[in-house]
Amino acid sequence: MSIPDLKGLLETAQRIQSEVARVREELAQKTVTAETGGGLCRCTANGRGEVLAVTLDDAIIGDRKMIEDLVVGAVNLAIERARETAEAEMAKVTAGLPLPPGAFGS
Repeated sequence: MSIPDLKGLLETAQRIQSEVARVREELAQKTVTAETGGGLCRCTANGRGEVLAVTLDDAIIGDRKMIEDLVVGAVNLAIERARETAEAEMAKVTAGLPLPPGAFGS
């Protein structure tokens, strides 16, 4: 690989790295919501996979086991949707380049 090729490759890597950082910031502002029990439990997470809120319908208050099961399901579903959103946004930045996991941090 010649020096100009290497320079171009490094410039491309730097551009992608800055775009990844920008997308990460944007993902913090995007939200996904998942629900379980036909809407009895809702979980909202951001594009980074951080849980922002869990909302319970009054109908299940008092049923501890149901609450626990519904919360776990809603949280897991919201985190999965957040992961899918992040992957889709990162794929736009990397233009489908086969980058190894964690190439630009987590």
